[in-house]
Amino acid sequence: MSPSLKGILWMCAGVFCLSVGDAIAKWLGEVHSPVQIIFFRTLVSLPLIALIAHFYGGLRKLSTRRPGVHLVRGLFATGTMLCFVFGLTLLPLAETTAIAFAAPLFVTLLSVPLLGEKVGRLPLAAALVGFLGVLVVVRPGGAGFQPGALVVVGAALFYALLMITARRYGVREYLWAMVFYVTLVPLGVTGILLPWVWQVPAPLHWLGFLGAGIFGIGAMACITLAFRHAPAALAAPFDYTGMLWAVLLGWWLWAEVPDAWVFAGSALIIGSGLAIAFHERRTSLKRRPSS
Repeated sequence: MSPSLKGILWMCAGVFCLSVGDAIAKWLGEVHSPVQIIFFRTLVSLPLIALIAHFYGGLRKLSTRRPGVHLVRGLFATGTMLCFVFGLTLLPLAETTAIAFAAPLFVTLLSVPLLGEKVGRLPLAAALVGFLGVLVVVRPGGAGFQPGALVVVGAALFYALLMITARRYGVREYLWAMVFYVTLVPLGVTGILLPWVWQVPAPLHWLGFLGAGIFGIGAMACITLAFRHAPAALAAPFDYTGMLWAVLLGWWLWAEVPDAWVFAGSALIIGSGLAIAFHERRTSLKRRPSS
């Protein structure tokens, strides 16, 4: 099996884990606050991250000289998690997933003012088409508009800021340090808020909290392996397989059937994301020195 194919398969496995984790969070959200869900999810994930870091170079890989950067990134991660899980409790799973796919589009546009990067005409046009797709899914002002959609847009924006800070500081920091602190800060924030929203979990819900954490760290590990085996521009587009899982899980667990607007908007969002990924891949190949 070629390394590229391995990377694609790892990416698909990681996206599947993310989708199952999202479905578990949506199910738990019928009873528990997003704060409580995120607290237990990160509580389960954090020791596993430390264990993986130990096997990949020792706990010294968690050291950092930029605690302030990790605090800011952790707050972005907290905003992402809270908004997304809250959105899951308000919207169908497929619709929530489709809107969340706007995050790479935000990255493309925000990389200009925040990173000083130059964005070509094709990525810029694709990002604008993608945002049109978001509007088709959200339908502001229309009869099908749900305010919860704006919460998920907020999650996409926070996630884009998280990715932009990873671009800026990731080269100078250990990978597992970035993952560790971006999990530690949400654990601390939700731990502070937990007494105000605490609900005693049923026995089955304890398994749900455990499962959400395990699938979360499983997704992180699989996606990390994907980018180790395959170029980012090749593996990243397979993130959109999450839409397939969201539709299937939403239909199976909650009898949710997305309407034509969701499918049409999703096609625009995914198409624009693929166009940006294709452009990035072609640009990176042009920049690669010839042998």
